[in-house]
Parts: sequence; C-alpha cells; structure tokens
Amino acid sequence: MRIIQITDTHLSPLKPHFNRNWQPLVAWIEEQKPDLIIHTGDVSVDGADIEADLEFCRSCLDELSAPTLVLPGNHDIGHLPESHQPANSERLARWNRHFGADRWAQEHGGWTLIGLNSLIIGSGEAAEEEQFEWLEGELANSSGKPVAVFAHKPLFVDSPDEGDSGYWGIRPAARQRLYDLFAAHNVKLHASGHLHRAWSCDGVGFNCIWAPAAAFIVGPMERDLPGDRILGAAIHDLGETVQSEIVHLEELTPYVIDDVVHEVYPKHTGDGQPVAAEASQ
Repeated sequence: MRIIQITDTHLSPLKPHFNRNWQPLVAWIEEQKPDLIIHTGDVSVDGADIEADLEFCRSCLDELSAPTLVLPGNHDIGHLPESHQPANSERLARWNRHFGADRWAQEHGGWTLIGLNSLIIGSGEAAEEEQFEWLEGELANSSGKPVAVFAHKPLFVDSPDEGDSGYWGIRPAARQRLYDLFAAHNVKLHASGHLHRAWSCDGVGFNCIWAPAAAFIVGPMERDLPGDRILGAAIHDLGETVQSEIVHLEELTPYVIDDVVHEVYPKHTGDGQPVAAEASQ
C-alpha cells in the first residue's frame, strides 16, 4: 500500500501567497498513483479564524483523485489553551463541517492507520483525555496488526526525552503516555509535519518522519531546527515493513516566510508567543 503524505500547504483565497505550489503538488501526486493521500495539517493560512479559508481548502483537496484523509493543524483549528487561537469547540466544529472528524482510524492493507488531533494533546482539557481513551480503544482493536500514526505536530524536536518544547512538540507527560501506548501496540510509524523541515529517525522503537512542507520554508527568523529546509512530500510504502521516503519536489517554489510574514501573519498579541514561531509554522 502506497501513502502520499502532504503537509503545511497554507492555502487561502484571501492570502494566496503560496497557492501556486498547489497545482504542481497535485500533478506530482497524480503521477505517483497512491492508494491513499494523507494531509497532516495546516491545510489553510488561517482556517482557525476565517471559514472562507477552510471552504477554499476543501475545494482544493477535492481535486485529488485518490482517497484523502485530512488532519487539522494549528492554523486550521488553533493550538493549546494559552495560545492566541486556542483549539476550542467553535474552531473544532468549523473544521468538522468542512473536513469531518479531527481524528480517525481506518484499516488498510493489513495495517491500522490512526490520525490524531495533536493540537489538543498536552492541553489538560477534557478533549485531550477523550482522545486518549479513543486511541487506547483503537490500538486495542488493532489486535497486533502494524500501526501507522499520523499527526500534525512531531512527538519531539531535539531529543526523544527532551523537556517541554512548547509550541514545537508534544509536552513530556503526554509524549511518554504516547510512547507507552505505541510500545504496547505494534506502532511502526509516526509521521508529522508542522516544523517545515524534512527529517527521519528510527531510534525510538518506531520510525519518525517529519514530512516537508509544501508551502514555504523558514529562514533565519526562527531558531535552527533539525532536518532539511526543503519543500516536498513523503511516500510511505506499507507492507510487511514500512518504507518511508522524503521527496524534495523541485517543482515547488521555495517561498521563504520571512519575506512575507508581515503580510501573511501580521503580529498578534496576548499569549507571549514569539510572532515568528506562531507565523512560520
């Protein structure tokens, strides 16, 4: 089974700075003839506050000919409670209207595929616990079959046992809870986006992939992160094992968010988060 993972497209009818990368991406996907496409979030520029962005992105994804599963990113539904756009019930309902559930589990080719809403993990709110209980049930139902997990945010940024990386990765207590569940239920892959970097690792008991963004790269306005500053996608071939490939797509224009951040993501106030961090990811 071949899965194409795309992420961080940042599409918008109102701020079309990165829209030109969509059609080349679609053309490449069609050439690959995937069995399934998974978009791991930040579909939109600002669907968290602008419904027109979500409507536009839904119409874009409808152009894809293969079955497509979608997960929310922070620019689609918001983030943790202290952020300037918390992932509240109103934002989640708006996402659900256009894209369906913010988490899902499906069986494909002898594998269990699970999509998580990573924006509520570490929030300490009821929605987080509900998702954990749902995840435990879905993993139990996998009955030992290999599992691939998809999410917007990576589990960690610099080190598997790092402290709280805040905006970037999953908070330590929630991360350890995921590690324990994954170890108990034959999870073979965790694939994410969010960082606008391409990177892979297999040193935590399962493969970790950060798929490259499709919209833009981040220049020196942010701290350096692991991985490569490229645009592209990831291919996951699931069989007896998982084989993942990060693909650099030269067809995509390497826009740099630093050059247009003042237009695309104007400065906000209220949560103490550096503007670049919220804007670039």
